[in-house]
Parts: sequence; structure tokens; C-alpha cells
Amino acid sequence: MKRIILVTGGQRSGKSEYAERLALSLSERPLYIATARVGDEEMRLRVERHKRRRAEQWDTIEEPLRLSRCNAEGRAVLIDCLTLWAANWLPEDGSLPDVELTLEKLKADLDVFLGQEATFILVGNETGLGGISPSALQRSFTDLVGLLNQHAARLSDEVWLVVAGIPIKIKG
Repeated sequence: MKRIILVTGGQRSGKSEYAERLALSLSERPLYIATARVGDEEMRLRVERHKRRRAEQWDTIEEPLRLSRCNAEGRAVLIDCLTLWAANWLPEDGSLPDVELTLEKLKADLDVFLGQEATFILVGNETGLGGISPSALQRSFTDLVGLLNQHAARLSDEVWLVVAGIPIKIKG
């Protein structure tokens, strides 16, 4: 039976840990789809921390762009995270993205991926709780992620907000 769960929260809120526990409660061997690109040492260390925490119970696919390429059929699958996935779609030259066009591409790919018969746990940062950035690029990115999160929340059966390690159910 298809089910979609969105887990959101700020950086270091505990959202990934909560989503991992949830996936393990649903399957002895869940599928982890990692969207991060490792571009520097700090990011490499973050990715390594996540890998160590998951240990060997997980099947992992690294897919930074096209979730629709991943076969999740019949699985409990965790996508970590929508925010990094959206960042991978930004122009590589640092120019401002066309938010509406990029959003439509992200939504189309996500919708194809979520069309599979599986239990999906989507992790993403809640970017709208901070102040308004003086950077036009950051404002565009915040808009993109906020709109993507809204789309994911509309599709989701459940939505959880994690604050200081505490999951709060806000939908479902």
C-alpha cells in the first residue's frame, strides 16, 4: 500500500535520525536514497556520519538529480534530503535560478518517483523559519525549497516537524 511521509525541520533538528528510525520500524532492510553531492571536506564528514549511523541494515542509492531513476517498488524508502536534491538543480555558475521552471522540473520528477507502490519517507529542511537573506540567490533557493516542501506536504499522508529532536505530527 502506497504511503508518503514528509519529515521536516531545521538543520540539526534530528529529522534524519527520526526518519531513519521510522523507516527501520517499517522494514528490516529499507532503501536509502542519498541526494547529497560531496563538494568539500565538511560535507564529506557529514555524509560519513550518516553512513556510520545507518550501518549495514540499509540498501543505498546515491542519486543527486533524478529520483525517478530509482526503483522503490514495494520498499520502505527514505529520501534524504529534498533540500540537497533541490540545490543540485541550481545553475552551476551561481546565477539565479528560474524558481518556477526549476520547481516544475522538481515536481515532475518527484511525482513520477512517488508514482511507485512503496512507502516513502521524504526528509527536507524547513527553510522558511529563518530571516530574509540579503542574498538574492539564497532568497531564490529558500523560495524554491519552500514551494517544493509545500508540494511534498500536499502529496503526503503524514507530515512531521522535528524540533530539538522531538517529532511533532502536523498532518495525518
